[in-house]
Amino acid sequence: MNDAKRAHKFKVGQSVSLQSTLFNQDAARSAYKVTRQLPETDGELEYQVKRPGEPHECVVMERDLGAE
Repeated sequence: MNDAKRAHKFKVGQSVSLQSTLFNQDAARSAYKVTRQLPETDGELEYQVKRPGEPHECVVMERDLGAE
């Protein structure tokens, strides 16, 4: 088994898009900014992201993000 940590694909401050999934169909499709890289949860890297002009942030899995 490989104990090495996986590297995050996206950097803090990077502009990303949220991919449409069954669980986030109502989420806005505009650009988000990565505000924080989070550790793995259940084998998935996660990020905290925020849309410019919005007061709240959300946590998303790496597989649900795409580069802008």
